[in-house]
Amino acid sequence: MQQDSINNQNRSERLAVWAITPNGAKLAAKIAKSLPDVDLRLSSSLECPDISSIPFKRLGDDLARNFNKYRGHIFIMSTGIVVRLIAPLIRTKTEDPAVVVADESGYHAISLLSGHIGGANSLAEKIALLTGAVPVITTATDLNRVPAADLIAKEKNLFIENPGAIKWVSSALLSGRKIYLHDPFGFMKNVFLAKSNFLNHTGSDKIDPAELIKKVNKDTAGIFIDDIIADLPFRMLVLRPPTIVAGIGCNRNTSLVEIKSFLYDILRKYRLSEKSLKSLATIDLKMDEPGLLALGKTLDLQIKFFGKDELNQVQDIKRPSLMVEKHMGVKSVCEAAAILASKKGKLIVPKESAGNVTIAIARIPFT
Repeated sequence: MQQDSINNQNRSERLAVWAITPNGAKLAAKIAKSLPDVDLRLSSSLECPDISSIPFKRLGDDLARNFNKYRGHIFIMSTGIVVRLIAPLIRTKTEDPAVVVADESGYHAISLLSGHIGGANSLAEKIALLTGAVPVITTATDLNRVPAADLIAKEKNLFIENPGAIKWVSSALLSGRKIYLHDPFGFMKNVFLAKSNFLNHTGSDKIDPAELIKKVNKDTAGIFIDDIIADLPFRMLVLRPPTIVAGIGCNRNTSLVEIKSFLYDILRKYRLSEKSLKSLATIDLKMDEPGLLALGKTLDLQIKFFGKDELNQVQDIKRPSLMVEKHMGVKSVCEAAAILASKKGKLIVPKESAGNVTIAIARIPFT
């Protein structure tokens, strides 16, 4: 899964550098030449024949069309202009691209929007190194050398389920208050968060998160990293790790709707988050199965295909099928595929069947 389920499927990994004045164009060109994957976008009113760029007639219109197509924007102009232009385009902190503003004299590089998740802070520092500017970083966690939960989530590829809770965690850490941590997979193991910052530091998937939460004051901020769905206090930041794999078997020409519907039924039944799905898995005879291929595309998940010999080597099959063995030459498709795709992880949902579909779920070992 991607870091977030936002409508950014068409967002490229490129940066855009914008300028509207002659001096701004020169600085923009310098930055564009020094960074990889950059589009230089200059006002068509500028006479810069020696600078290759994408011209625009009206900055506001061109920016509105392209704002969410780039992972970040660097504006060589006044901060006021940029604020007015991007104000109607801003969505949420988990969606917005990075925005950095630099003055045309190269004195300052200001991280304006999406400093952590979007990477504007680090981008501002890069621009400062290239131009000799002073990087202007205003996020409190950076200024006080306090870990930023959203930045950690991005680095660890954890899906932020409730971005609104980030402020509670940051506020607690900035105030020196301890936070609750549930991290059975050890994602925070090598992060610069000291254990002294935590009220609880759980490290075993044998612990029931629901029982742990009962011990936590509802006003306590915390971080909950798990694929399990639990009723949590509203100040608990929920981060979903990519820890589960769904093995799927189906009859020929089973529809996307039927496969997806049953998968979601299973996830709900076992209180597993869809945001923790790492991949799908099945037998290689299904490489041309339209419904399965469509499911992978819809969920933006890789489908891993395994041959008969590989599937038959898996020993820990809970619910083998004589019918599948008779027709396909394997004792199990969904269970075996899930175990293989999870790197021989634990089968947490043995085969379940409904209609034309069978599903099993395995958890990837992280510790």
